[in-house]
Formats: sequence, C-alpha cells, structure tokens
Amino acid sequence: MEEINEIEVWKDVEKFFVENFQTEKNPPIETLLFLIGIQELGSGKQKYSKDDKVNLIHIAVCRLLEPFGFYEFEDYDDDGWPMYKQLEELPELKPNEQQLLMKKAIIQYFIDEDLLEVS
Repeated sequence: MEEINEIEVWKDVEKFFVENFQTEKNPPIETLLFLIGIQELGSGKQKYSKDDKVNLIHIAVCRLLEPFGFYEFEDYDDDGWPMYKQLEELPELKPNEQQLLMKKAIIQYFIDEDLLEVS
C-alpha cells in the first residue's frame, strides 16, 4: 500500500467535520471524539448529559484504539451503548503524543469506514 500523507489526510478529516458537522476550523480533538462517539452509538443529534458526553468520548477512544490492539468490542449494554474490553494498558504518553496517537487513530477510522477518498 502506498504511504499516505498524514498531514494531507488530516486536513481532509478536518474538512469533513467542518462540512458535515459545522465544526470550527481546526476543531479540538475532544470535539472530533464526541462526534465519532455519536456515530458509533448511532443516536444522532440530541441533548446529552455531561456523563453521556464523557461516555461518548470514551466509546470513540475505545473504537479508535481497537485496531491498535488496546480494546476489543464486547457487546451492547441494555441501553444500546457499545461496550469494550481493555486488552492492553495504554502506554504513558505526553499530551502531544496522546494527540498524535488520536490523530493517527482518527485517520485510520476514516480510512476503515471509507469516509475519505485517499489517493
């Protein structure tokens, strides 16, 4: 497979969120995680409690880090929320390294879900 230019692909990811969710330009990673969590839950636009928002971000992190071997999807709970089992401890990362890992994971998610045209 041809090496992808992550900087260019990241620009496409941000553009996707701006065009489809009217996010600000260069949205914070938490905003992207929240929106991916909503996508994974399949609940659409509605009011979410603070706890729900935290849980949606957690769902996104689990789903995004699943291909990296950190989490595995188990099942849905009684309310239809996806549940994940942690397979491996996350390494200690500095904030900028966490940001980089999440960006790589979001890019991978967009490729896996066929949400971007990657040339």
